[in-house]
Amino acid sequence: MTKKDLRNFFKGILFISPWLLGFIIFTAYPLFSSFYLSLTRYNVTMKAKWVGFENYIKLFNDPLFWKSLKNTLIYAAGLVPIGLVVALGIAILLNKPMKEVAFYRASIYMPSIVPAFAFAAVVTWFFHPYLGFVNKILEAIGIPAPLWLSSEKWVKPTIIIASQWGVGGAMLIFSAALKDIPKELYESALIDGAKPFTMFTKITLPLITPTILYYLVTSTIGALQIFDLPMLLTNGGPANSSLSLTMYIYRHAFTYVNMGYASAMAWVLFGLTAIFIAIYFITSKRWVHYQY
Repeated sequence: MTKKDLRNFFKGILFISPWLLGFIIFTAYPLFSSFYLSLTRYNVTMKAKWVGFENYIKLFNDPLFWKSLKNTLIYAAGLVPIGLVVALGIAILLNKPMKEVAFYRASIYMPSIVPAFAFAAVVTWFFHPYLGFVNKILEAIGIPAPLWLSSEKWVKPTIIIASQWGVGGAMLIFSAALKDIPKELYESALIDGAKPFTMFTKITLPLITPTILYYLVTSTIGALQIFDLPMLLTNGGPANSSLSLTMYIYRHAFTYVNMGYASAMAWVLFGLTAIFIAIYFITSKRWVHYQY
């Protein structure tokens, strides 16, 4: 390396130093600290005591950990595909030429920026077992109304359904992807006599697969970290049937002040998320198309 190269290298480091400092202080240090704490017994008031993999072994014998993990996977299995269908469906509907499209997009996006506690209050009223709007409609058409958030059977589906109110952000991303598809492709397909369903499966869907991959990665990360709605609506109840893994981590970290155990669970969640993302990227070579 010449002196000029070395000088340019240090100039580059100087230019990125604000980001580099922020990354070291706010990301790298907490990351490695949490891994170290996961190998210790630490309750904040006392010095961390090294216990090796004791916390991880304890995890696998903790029935509530397995229940929260199962709940989290159910949330992810519901939130990701339903969110994809809802967001893409709305984006396709709003991709048609109409004067009021900006108003409709803004109306659908607005709920996604409402604070979680305000949104939770609306959801509580909507799904109230006796006074709620949803049960009033079901009773009017003669369908037995469930207890929704008070039922172990219905609480997770209710949270998954309620979470679709925040689908506006994904809808905007899919709308942008649909706008990028060349109109000439649809015109050629129409001349060849293609039906709308054929155009969707042969043109629209393949050409937005990079956006679908982006959605799957980001929504899966979000779903596996679901916290605010179950926390605000049920606090994990009834009988821990809505307890997510992040809520269980929170309980151990800030209620029981058991930071070592909470850090071990956080690393298990990190590993689980990494496995999902790796599967997406490995399989994406078969179904994601980056060229027309």
